Amino acid sequence: MSVYIDAHCHLVASDFQQDLDAVIERAKQVGVAAALVVAEDFEEFQKILDLSDRFPDFIMPCLGVHPVQGDPLVEQRSVSPEDILPALPFIEEHSDRLIAIGEVGLDFTPRLCKGDDDKTNQRQVLTKQVELAKKLDLPVNVHSRSAGRPTIALLKELGATNVLLHAFDGRASVAMEGVQSGYYFSIPPSIVRSEQQKLVKSIPLENMLLETDSPALGPEKQVRNEPANITISCEYIAKIKNVDIGTVKQITMENTLKLFPKLKKFIRI
Repeated sequence: MSVYIDAHCHLVASDFQQDLDAVIERAKQVGVAAALVVAEDFEEFQKILDLSDRFPDFIMPCLGVHPVQGDPLVEQRSVSPEDILPALPFIEEHSDRLIAIGEVGLDFTPRLCKGDDDKTNQRQVLTKQVELAKKLDLPVNVHSRSAGRPTIALLKELGATNVLLHAFDGRASVAMEGVQSGYYFSIPPSIVRSEQQKLVKSIPLENMLLETDSPALGPEKQVRNEPANITISCEYIAKIKNVDIGTVKQITMENTLKLFPKLKKFIRI
């Protein structure tokens, strides 16, 4: 039996405060067995663990510090080394509960990353978190907006082997450098309206996972996304790859369990 696993989402977002139970129920009804819930900043860490206590059979925690910090509705900035000072010991203390370290990575979007100092800080923060992931034998759940090639290059330089690059926005040729290193790529429902269709054609199904990045990256712009929409990613990949939906569902599930082996304790197949 195959199931869907949402490999990257943000269910502690305020968008879900009012109806999270219903959101999770809708996901389960379409066959989603679990959701890897990632953090963006240290303030979310305990919230994610609490959510995992509330939904222990569905919420799979991943903790990490994102390369962009701050409230997108107020002001955002590039991450600084100080942002991870409380995060690293917390991750280590709770590592037995974690499926992965994430969301970590690089984001060189010009309005957020102002120059070389910001890029250096982001690299330092990612390096420390990858080193910790290797020490704890945990995979990394990675963001790489406007920084596909430098992210893959740094991960390879650091010897990272268990890597998920979520919602990759780089060239397909750059993604293939990651494929050659054994990295995985997760595809969100926004693929139906994006320019990344060549990416889906190029990446082997054996290197693909499914994600939603909820509440972002839904099939419709500026409409809240949720884990139930993972079926849209699956259907689209099946169409592009010219295989049946069941095959995509089965292989992406197997890939997810291979990359995140701790999931096997929680998911009954």
